[in-house]
Amino acid sequence: MIAIDGLHKRFGDVHAVRGVTFTAVDGTVTGLLGPNGAGKTTTLRMLSGLMRPDAGSIRVDDADVVADPVGAQRVMGQLPDSRGLYPRLTAREHVEYFAQLHGLDRAATRARVSALLARLGLEPLADRRVAGFSQGERTKVALARALVHAPRNVILDEPTNGLDVMSTRAVREVIRGLREEGCCVVFSSHIMQEVSALCDRIVVIAAGTVVAEGTADELRAKSGRDNLEDAFVSLVGLDVEMPA
Repeated sequence: MIAIDGLHKRFGDVHAVRGVTFTAVDGTVTGLLGPNGAGKTTTLRMLSGLMRPDAGSIRVDDADVVADPVGAQRVMGQLPDSRGLYPRLTAREHVEYFAQLHGLDRAATRARVSALLARLGLEPLADRRVAGFSQGERTKVALARALVHAPRNVILDEPTNGLDVMSTRAVREVIRGLREEGCCVVFSSHIMQEVSALCDRIVVIAAGTVVAEGTADELRAKSGRDNLEDAFVSLVGLDVEMPA
């Protein structure tokens, strides 16, 4: 479970995150929606322990992210907005390296790496350097790397951004599988169809604050709109009449 309470973050005069609070529970997919500059990525970076909040608390299971970021990272799998792959390493070497960082022994590493490469359709590319990989292939390597230690909490920042149809389907199936396994999944996306299809709950962030949260049906009802895209535009205050 992930519990975020009263997060604040400033960058000079810019108050990027203003009291963000939400809870993501096990066995669910929680989506973060918001326009560019809303504070989503900053919130995810603080959740990941990569950035310290100015105020507020973050707990992942029993770990306090602010007080013990390394302990929290042990129980999280993270796919950041920057995939951060080493171009000279192969796909297999990337995943094996992260398995070793998480303390998996040789047998467990071999089993987990093989299973993830197969699950994400990376077996034909496993022993090629990632320097020539497509964006979709790079994303799948980064996702396998994030999941190698079987984390119960998974944070995904726009996991299908720029992917082709087949890569997108593979990533979505992984997300559904994580939910079925009882994991807590938090992810951000700009694709309304994806959010509506995958998310059990949606947290809408605008101008650094949570302006609405609930199921897709609840957000549509709250906004009085028939589809999620229109509901989102209304909830974040962008529902402006165009001139005739």
